[in-house]
Amino acid sequence: MRVRKLWVAAALVIAAVVMAAFGSCDRSVIPGFTPAAPAPGSPTRVQIEQLLDQVRVVAARPDALGYERGCKSGEACVFGPAWTDDYDGPGGHDGCGTRDNVLALSMTEIEFRAGTRDCVVLSGSLADPYSGERLQFTKSDGSAVQIDHVYPLAAAWDMGAHAWPPDKRVLFANDVSFELLAVNGPDNQSKSDKTPSDWLPPNPAYHCFYAGKYLTVAAQYELPITEADRGVLQSVATTCAA
Repeated sequence: MRVRKLWVAAALVIAAVVMAAFGSCDRSVIPGFTPAAPAPGSPTRVQIEQLLDQVRVVAARPDALGYERGCKSGEACVFGPAWTDDYDGPGGHDGCGTRDNVLALSMTEIEFRAGTRDCVVLSGSLADPYSGERLQFTKSDGSAVQIDHVYPLAAAWDMGAHAWPPDKRVLFANDVSFELLAVNGPDNQSKSDKTPSDWLPPNPAYHCFYAGKYLTVAAQYELPITEADRGVLQSVATTCAA
């Protein structure tokens, strides 16, 4: 329990730093906020452009062979079992699955299942970073809130993760500090493995937030973006605060 509290505290510090740059997704705190404006605390144009300068650009997304997410018998399991606790990083080896860890870090008004050491999340309230809506999560309707890999796993595989050692791929797939977001289910399903040139959050107010998150992951893991992605993200940057 002490180990979990320590890593949660550390993760919250990281989250605070990230959110200082990319902001809270809860627009309700800003009186008179309209969807035409970037969500409160979104990165500025300068911050997005600085991130764009840090990442490598490739002409197009390649098609690397061998991607197989499944971990059943005979499957490649290239990013490890979904939401495993067996990795070295924030949230790893704490006795809780990654999905519950992300839910616990992302929501307020959380209720945990008794006897799970504040691990299994039964309910909570989420300020959704893709729609801007506030969602009420219950475990009985768990698919309504899903965990998104900001830089999709399949895209990461194609863009270089196929050459990573297995432990780095498992860490990436369970990275609660940069790569994972709790979001509404329909938008997560709509996004699938698309990159920014093919998908942005349906609420334009969150385009700057998403651009900052995507580029932060790319920079953190030295993953490239395509020329098409760069064009879209540069266009998004022009809508962000000066």
